[in-house]
Amino acid sequence: MDADWNTIDRLVEWLDEESSVTPDMDRVLRVLKIVEEAGEVAEAVHGVTGANPRKGRSHTWDDVQNELCDVIFTGMVALATITPDARKVFAQRLQYVAERSLTT
Repeated sequence: MDADWNTIDRLVEWLDEESSVTPDMDRVLRVLKIVEEAGEVAEAVHGVTGANPRKGRSHTWDDVQNELCDVIFTGMVALATITPDARKVFAQRLQYVAERSLTT
């Protein structure tokens, strides 16, 4: 997982260098980007199921998988943008959820 977080750190650094907005706006925009990516997951699911008669079956489950990965990456980037302790925060939250699932 460290290699993945190293990649996320590089992406955040790159995004920071290319940004034309304030750091506060970067935080907001990167969190909002999660919603955009989640919408792309929904679009792909609709495409798999043919739920939109105008577009028909326009996607595959591989497309859904890729869009889900984009949501995960985007969430990691947003988390790393709002806290320097992203790895720790994520690990603690994952542990909390895992432990909670054992008690229900």
